[in-house]
Amino acid sequence: MPTYIMLTTLTPEGVQTIKNNPTRIREVNREVEQLGATVKAQWATLGQFDFVNVIEAPDEKTIARVSLELGSRGTGRYETLSAIPIDDFIGSL
Repeated sequence: MPTYIMLTTLTPEGVQTIKNNPTRIREVNREVEQLGATVKAQWATLGQFDFVNVIEAPDEKTIARVSLELGSRGTGRYETLSAIPIDDFIGSL
């Protein structure tokens, strides 16, 4: 299944939401699953991004729907990258 890296930066509203309800993070992960994708790994990070997520989705349409749905909430900004397994990348050269 295709893998995507989703980089998240919380808005001030998102920071407040997480501060008031830290378990909201896991709730959002379940919502991502309802949209047809799966969060395979997740890290809170310091620096430019607040979270790094590894997500599997069956296709680009699904991950676009996830990104649009999450972005429409106004609690975060998202950058999604397609991740190519290194052996596949080397094989394509």
